[in-house]
Amino acid sequence: MTVIRVTHLVDDTTAGGVMRVISHMMTTPDLTREADHSLLEVKRNRHSGGRLEADVIISHLAISWRLLPLLAALRVLNPAARLIHVEHSYTKCFTVLNVRRKRRFGALLKLSYALFHNVVAVSAAQGQWLRDEGFVRPDAMHVIPSCVDLSAFRELAPSEGAVKTIGAIGRLEPQKGFDILIKAFRELRDPGIALHIYGQGSEERLLRDLAAGDPRIHFKGFSSNPVATMAGLDAVMMPSRWEAYGLVAIETLAARRRLLVSNVDGLTDHLPHGAALVDGAGIKPWQSELEELFAAPPRPRGLGHAHNYERHFSDCWKSLCLSPGIASQRGSSPAGCVF
Repeated sequence: MTVIRVTHLVDDTTAGGVMRVISHMMTTPDLTREADHSLLEVKRNRHSGGRLEADVIISHLAISWRLLPLLAALRVLNPAARLIHVEHSYTKCFTVLNVRRKRRFGALLKLSYALFHNVVAVSAAQGQWLRDEGFVRPDAMHVIPSCVDLSAFRELAPSEGAVKTIGAIGRLEPQKGFDILIKAFRELRDPGIALHIYGQGSEERLLRDLAAGDPRIHFKGFSSNPVATMAGLDAVMMPSRWEAYGLVAIETLAARRRLLVSNVDGLTDHLPHGAALVDGAGIKPWQSELEELFAAPPRPRGLGHAHNYERHFSDCWKSLCLSPGIASQRGSSPAGCVF
């Protein structure tokens, strides 16, 4: 059997969602049975690409003007490889809040994406935005929700009784909106509830100041064991200002915990699978939803989510880049790719 050679390109190998997804791709049996995966770190100040011994090259890079020459060289020097870009970073809400020169930014995305045979959005909402803005050719667009191994989360005992302890899990950065959550939580007067915040980041001092010594709010730091973290929570809050998808969401749903999400980007993908929407910006909508959550009756035992995220993820990626014939086309352009 001919094994397909897959090279993953990254520019940030620190622990986080992107590396967790890549690790899952490189180790899950469904995607390693017919493929040999390797990881290549790309330095952000590098201006030229190179020839790679790969049938499929998957970019997990953050698109920028500085990166554009490298992407162009990668395309020219690897004419027989299928080039795929996974858009982990940019979303509609990110652009609204962070990009001043939107036409220039749109031009960057169009130029960069055109160098790839396929572009993968990590959520349906993100994919819809990319299509609506015309950033990606329709024939090149794919939606494959991010995934990790969720088996350990499914094995957790469901949360019993009324909701008492809620959690916020992620980097302590403006994107995650934990400042909104803390302000909303402090409006509640019940002394028997708790908010556990897991993560590190530049906003930790600000968030601690917002907590103002409230004994119900606990900063837990970085957790290297997300399963153990989830076991201690009754519900998880995701008040993000932008979010391409959100691995924490699928971990929460797999663990049969309640999940509240803001109405942004890929977080809306989780609504059909059991998440509850906090519709509206600012503190008041979150305060109202938290009040309802803590007052809600206990869930019936065993109620939870059965969606097989891992199978869908593997099937989509096998269809896109592990299809028969790719490895046999070494030395020629990949079939089905539009230049």
